[in-house]
Amino acid sequence: MSVLGCVVYKHNLWLVVVALLICGAGSWVTARLVLRAFSTHALQRIGWSFIAAVVAAADIWCTHFVAMLGFEPGVPVAFDPVLTIASLLIALAGSFAGFVIATSPVTQRLTRVAPALGGAIVGLAVALMHYAGMLAYRVEGIVIWHRGWIAISLVLAVAISALALHLAGAAAARAQDNAASMRASTNAPARRVAVVLALAIAALHFSGMTAFQVEPLAIGGHFSNPAALQALALAVACMAFVIAGAGCVSFLLDDSVRAESVEHLRTMAMSDMLTGLPNRASFNARIDAELARTQDTRKLALIGIDLNRFKEINDLHGHHAGDEVLRILARRLASLVREGEFVARVGGDEFVALMRFNTRDELGDLLSRLQDALYRPVRYDDAEVLSGASLGVAIYPDDATNKTVLINNADLAMYRAKSDLSHSVCFYEPAMDEVARARRSLTHDLREALARGQLSVHYQMQTSVATGEVCGYEALLRWEHPRLGFISPARFIPLAEENGLILGIGAWVLREACSRAVAWSPPVKVAVNLSPVQFAHADLPKLVETVLVETGLAPERLELELTESAIFADRARSLDVLQRIKTMGVKLALDDFGTGYSSLDTLRSFPFDKIKLDQSFVSESESSREATAIIRAVLALGKSLGIPVLAEGIETKEQLSLLADEGCDEVQGFLLGRPAPLSQIVASGQLSLQTDDEQAIQMGQG
Repeated sequence: MSVLGCVVYKHNLWLVVVALLICGAGSWVTARLVLRAFSTHALQRIGWSFIAAVVAAADIWCTHFVAMLGFEPGVPVAFDPVLTIASLLIALAGSFAGFVIATSPVTQRLTRVAPALGGAIVGLAVALMHYAGMLAYRVEGIVIWHRGWIAISLVLAVAISALALHLAGAAAARAQDNAASMRASTNAPARRVAVVLALAIAALHFSGMTAFQVEPLAIGGHFSNPAALQALALAVACMAFVIAGAGCVSFLLDDSVRAESVEHLRTMAMSDMLTGLPNRASFNARIDAELARTQDTRKLALIGIDLNRFKEINDLHGHHAGDEVLRILARRLASLVREGEFVARVGGDEFVALMRFNTRDELGDLLSRLQDALYRPVRYDDAEVLSGASLGVAIYPDDATNKTVLINNADLAMYRAKSDLSHSVCFYEPAMDEVARARRSLTHDLREALARGQLSVHYQMQTSVATGEVCGYEALLRWEHPRLGFISPARFIPLAEENGLILGIGAWVLREACSRAVAWSPPVKVAVNLSPVQFAHADLPKLVETVLVETGLAPERLELELTESAIFADRARSLDVLQRIKTMGVKLALDDFGTGYSSLDTLRSFPFDKIKLDQSFVSESESSREATAIIRAVLALGKSLGIPVLAEGIETKEQLSLLADEGCDEVQGFLLGRPAPLSQIVASGQLSLQTDDEQAIQMGQG
């Protein structure tokens, strides 16, 4: 009698339902795992292929076995253990081989039908498993096989399985082309692949069973124990669900790990690695989102923040100290942010803040909190560092109608705050655009002037009060702009310092002055000013040594002038630099004495050869008793320390007479001579220039 007839008339229906559930659940999990294998690479792909093969083999074998246990042929049945186990191994090996071939990029490069080819191998494994299992199914009767149904079952298994993996491969290719995540792209394709794969298993099973008929030999004999077979079927079904569940859990765990990894990468991409604050990308996303909220009637404030003395901290204490200061300030900023407010680090020492507000008082509260956080001293390695910051505020839509203009205007306001030491916070004003454009244009022109040789050096004499003889000349930088004419050093020197141009300009002035002075007769000193920025950022001793060697100027003829503010920030480093310069034989002058940080300790601790009395005291000496008293005090201090004093800004004979009476050593000012080009000084007869031979003789004698 036909086993198909048993399915209709003598079959345990609940086992049929269980078999179908196994088939559906296992196919769905297998489909998800196969799609995951398509989306991974190298060993991961093989690993997912193996897990998919384990679940598929359990699905195929358990579906077949439970369905077989549900048959009631009316004769005793048994299972050959070797063939039963072999059928499971066939399903496992064939599925693994098929999935590897289907998902491998090597086979996909060889043929575009690689997924279908792998599917066909899986289908063939399903068929071989089925018939090996049927051979293991022993009944007391005559087994009759119908070859036509066997062929049909093989064709159905191979073709439908090939279609299933072809659909999986096409879905994976679309996901890669769309740069979409596999998790997002496998929901609908997984259902289609699962349905087709389940259809392949079911079609093989039922068409294969149609090819199988049994003629019983035992009539009225003993029968198999139905309860025992059902218990076995239940145990097999439980194991099938456990294996499918394990595959599902592995998939879900991988999804969870991937989600965590994606979130971690997103956090890394949107966060500053040093401080943990949101970074520039996060800021751009936030400001775009804020500007897109057209329904929000509140105004949007963008606050640009730039630390004032961060470069100084790096130079004096090292970059590790600078990093620690940034981390500490970042923690302060993060702790002050309230709901609706946003703070990010967008550059080295640059931060930004965003907030929506209804009243200026709300904005003022945030600005107050920011200032408090940024101006509080930072303790680092038992030292106290004070950075401070400049804040520039631009408001949308009052000051700008789009993101680019808003950011630019906040920057303009910030730079205004940076240049105006009396205000740490500046709000954008339309006039700032013109000022900023002019500064940018002038900075560009200054850079071009250095490159094109448009800068020049003028010289102002320094005269001995006692003898009236010229004892030296101070080199003064001048810039004749091709369109704007003479540009005051008070205007372009700060620009050069802000933009780093002062390093190149300062080196050029030093080299130019030394190369000209080497030919002077008589061989008087040349004095060159050093910018605080140049003193802090350049390897000054090496530069001075190089220039002296290149130009051939005797070291004792060079005098470097610097203000106390240049050495105040890091006294230990400054002392080391100045001592290295002194070792070469170069003279050092303390410029603008009497202003700023002037102190007796500076003169006592540092190896200065001259004090330059600031011209402000000289100009007020005829009208201010206090100024006269300061002049006398400085001159007396110089005599007691054995350091000559040079007074600047001498414009009247009365001023010169006062200084002579008080015992001043040297003077400099318009009364004695205005700054002039070297050619004009030579033409006046104050200096003459030696020939190359005379210079060589002088250098040889030196």
